[in-house]
Amino acid sequence: MKTIALLTVLAIGAFLLYGTPEFPAWGDPQAPAALHVSPYYIEHTIEDTAVPNVVTSVLADYRGYDTMFETSVIFAAGLACLMLLRRYQPKTQETRLYRHVPTGITLRIAQGGKIPEASDEFERIDSQWVPYDLIVKLTARLIVPFAQLFALYVIAHGHHSPGGGFQGGVIYGAALILYAVSFDLRSTFRRLSERTAILLSAAGVLIYASTGFLCMLMGGNFLDYGYLAPLLGGDPVMARSHGIFIVEIGVGMAVMAVMVSLYYNLASAGRHDEGL
Repeated sequence: MKTIALLTVLAIGAFLLYGTPEFPAWGDPQAPAALHVSPYYIEHTIEDTAVPNVVTSVLADYRGYDTMFETSVIFAAGLACLMLLRRYQPKTQETRLYRHVPTGITLRIAQGGKIPEASDEFERIDSQWVPYDLIVKLTARLIVPFAQLFALYVIAHGHHSPGGGFQGGVIYGAALILYAVSFDLRSTFRRLSERTAILLSAAGVLIYASTGFLCMLMGGNFLDYGYLAPLLGGDPVMARSHGIFIVEIGVGMAVMAVMVSLYYNLASAGRHDEGL
């Protein structure tokens, strides 16, 4: 089986290398895309979509299909990593580590063992316990809210300035990962659980695809946002701008959720019981 897989990869790689010289040279002004496609996008973006950011109009409107499938690929990759990395253990095998605060002694208690978690004498810790650091935790508490707010701004303002769903989703996911690194994985789970992250990633793709189907129900083509004007208000041009904003929200949700899910599995070796 490994031999077959290796031969398949080599054959596909050789085929790709064989076809590469047929592509136009990098930056060639006489390339078909530079002669026909790019000038239209640059000259008609404002007229067609009322979006000053040409990159966003191309990705979320002119090439909306492409971006939707890119988001679907991210979602599928997240599910694949979850299936490969996630390790499910019976509850009876779960053990927990506690530190006796007055003495500093570490105790390993099996599931069902009696430890007064509410007591001030014991605190639950990870296998590689790091002492409480006031500077790190306080700095994280100050940075994380502003990072999240900036991520929302990048998503909401991505069609008028540099940004968009991919960038905003990564920033929001990085803010949650910063919180997890500064505190612990359990504290992050209380704010965004594994199940919620998976549901959000699926919801992001669903928002994107549902917007396209809604355009079809209104009599247009898939992802033809102009036909949403009766629902969104305004003329078809502004409806295309609002449609871009809606799908950017879906992209941001999917990217953020997949990014955080990957961290959950990598930081805890798929067990989700301990983290960095």
